[in-house]
Amino acid sequence: MITTAHYGVEPWVLTEDHLNLDVLAQSESVFALSNGHIGLRGNLDEGEPFGLPGTYLNSLYEERPLPYAEAGYGFPQVGQTVINVTNGKVIRLLVNDEPFDIRYGTVHSHVRTLDLRAGTLTRNVDWTSPAGNRVRITSVRLVSLTQRAVAAIRYAVTPVDESLRLVVMSEIVANEDIPVPSGDPRAAAMLAAPLVSEDHLAVNGEHPRAILVHGTRASKLRMAAGMTHEITGPARMVVNGESAPDLGRMLVAAEVPSGEELCLVKYLGYGWSSQRSRPALVDQVTGALAAARLTGWEGLLAEQRSFLNDFWEGADVEVDGDVEIQQAVRFGLFHILQSGARAENRPIPAKGLTGTGYDGHTFWDTETFVLPVLTYTMPAAAADALRWRYLILEEARGHARELGLEGAAFPWRTIRGQECSGYWPAGTAAFHINADIAMAVVKYLDATQDEAFEREVGLPLLVETARLWRSLGQHDASGAFRIEGVTGPDEYSSVKDNNLYTNLMAQANMAAAASIAAKLSDEARALGVTTEETASWRDAAADMHIPFDPRLGVHPQHDGFTSYARWDFEATPAENYPLLLHYPYFQLYRKQVVKQADVVLAMQLRGDAFTPEQKLRNFDYYEGITVRDSSLSPCTQAVMAAEVGHLQLAYDYLAEAAFMDLQDREHNTKDGLHIASLAGAWTALVGGFGGMRCDDGQLLFRPQLPPGIVGLSFRLRYRGRLLHVSVRGGKAEYCLLSGEPLALRHYDSEVTVEHAPTSLDIPAIAPLASPAQPAGREPLSRRSRS
Repeated sequence: MITTAHYGVEPWVLTEDHLNLDVLAQSESVFALSNGHIGLRGNLDEGEPFGLPGTYLNSLYEERPLPYAEAGYGFPQVGQTVINVTNGKVIRLLVNDEPFDIRYGTVHSHVRTLDLRAGTLTRNVDWTSPAGNRVRITSVRLVSLTQRAVAAIRYAVTPVDESLRLVVMSEIVANEDIPVPSGDPRAAAMLAAPLVSEDHLAVNGEHPRAILVHGTRASKLRMAAGMTHEITGPARMVVNGESAPDLGRMLVAAEVPSGEELCLVKYLGYGWSSQRSRPALVDQVTGALAAARLTGWEGLLAEQRSFLNDFWEGADVEVDGDVEIQQAVRFGLFHILQSGARAENRPIPAKGLTGTGYDGHTFWDTETFVLPVLTYTMPAAAADALRWRYLILEEARGHARELGLEGAAFPWRTIRGQECSGYWPAGTAAFHINADIAMAVVKYLDATQDEAFEREVGLPLLVETARLWRSLGQHDASGAFRIEGVTGPDEYSSVKDNNLYTNLMAQANMAAAASIAAKLSDEARALGVTTEETASWRDAAADMHIPFDPRLGVHPQHDGFTSYARWDFEATPAENYPLLLHYPYFQLYRKQVVKQADVVLAMQLRGDAFTPEQKLRNFDYYEGITVRDSSLSPCTQAVMAAEVGHLQLAYDYLAEAAFMDLQDREHNTKDGLHIASLAGAWTALVGGFGGMRCDDGQLLFRPQLPPGIVGLSFRLRYRGRLLHVSVRGGKAEYCLLSGEPLALRHYDSEVTVEHAPTSLDIPAIAPLASPAQPAGREPLSRRSRS
């Protein structure tokens, strides 16, 4: 039996009212805190029991060999894996010499609360030791969104019935023991003892502190972690600090009367570099700790809430009629913010900094699913993620040369910029990632009109990706431009000719590159762009081959796809999903079975390439063969189901995306959160039921609500404005909260929105019969919720 953690349903907090050790790893992911630079899994303060210990620094990794049974030219030889770095969360407690351990004694209550407005994780425990001594423990943890290198914990212990001798041991620990990796190939190749000690120190005094410095063996990266404390309690206390190569410890012992409190505030500082010296890193961490102490605990709390207030002002989504979806979309937005708020020119991994799933790699998920949300809610974070792509542009150029191509070929999965996929058909062959990056650039530029970014980052990225497509494809004898031997988003159809999604995205990529090169002609010439080259991009875009099957009236996913035999869904037992873990790829590649939305995603991102009739026919056709073995699929299916009129089905898919981790829908939340699926919940609401699209510099809305949601409102940032949209009772209301008047389209009407609300009618749509899904792969219905 699969067990799932359960959380209270409240709009702004996530509460676990009892501790279930069977799902501890799941809750550690859900309760993870991060700022995009530092990530702390929601491990218990005392360090054990644990599901998966986890403390991460963005882009700090170790290298590992990628073995092949048969070598091939161009195969990457070295992989990159995120590592568990020095853990500063550990605070152990002795109560009259008895260790506080929730597996022993009596736990009267155990409550953990993630506050989405305060940015804190609070834990309250009422525990009696095996010897009968009762204490109440409260800890509050944060990873600062304002001080990038800082995290902090307030830990307080109160004897309940009698005076007790308490010993608190606050630690920073490197090279913790970690569980045996999962047999699932999608789980991370976690490395044991990845850190080599370079230095350690402990300083006693009024504010005891300790610092550990470590390096990695193969990747040659260096990191430092430090802690300092503020301690309040009885007048008589013993305080001592010590350090060893993999351990820094501060110990405080006191006799604490009943009802009084022993409290410590623990400030943590982290830093890493591939170039800075050991003394420089020690100074960096020492400085971070000094700044944290200067701010103080209450100051850090105030800064955190202020930062989040600003975020929610421009990002909040309100759902009336479904309190679970309301909580889930805010939970998702909070974790999206955490994944990128202070990443600052580093990637946003598929799991954020919440776990080691996928080895901590970043994929196309970031640009296709996460950055659209950040673009309209926190655009500076979207710009940072795209600047990281620019920073690894030279590696992408080198990868293209290795493949015999021009321009830049960005890696399918990576941490530092080098290709780390050991499986070509579902890795390097997925060239669409380059167009996904280009699309994210175009959306960001449209939403922000950031001219400096356009010149410095946007132009080079668009030019080099356009060059890749022009060299990867070719005109055939009939004059059509074809892109052959590639893999689209659906990884159950690999190395195919003219994947529809890839061709449409490449078409948009080349057209956008030609446009920006014409606009920034001097800067384009500096990149070697000629008039002939931009003309070749325009020609290839205009001549792009778009597969279509006139017999069925649908767009094949790739050439010949609709001629394949269908997968035998009726004969596939439920326990054999996901299919990639139970069947050879050879069987999957030659059947009509879709892992995740591919043509349907093309319709979402390139809606201009399809008529409404084609969208409906395509959606219904692919619905019958899409098994959703990827967490990326439900949100896309939700958006397009809403657009074509399958509102109840869209609602069901919204729930699947929104509850991916809160209900552990794919049974792997223990490895980290599905950041793209969390982003997809926002997209399903705003892009699906809000009907938001952007076309030629103008926002469009075609809202429709499903049964069960009686009201939807959301805020977004666009071209210096803050726009509020509200949908309720057959009407849509648009209002500017800040900025100059904004022209937008509501269905086919153009309106100018100002600070006074503009209310417009929503046309009624006729209900449609929902299409069938593969046997046993129907989404759970929101109709049946209690």
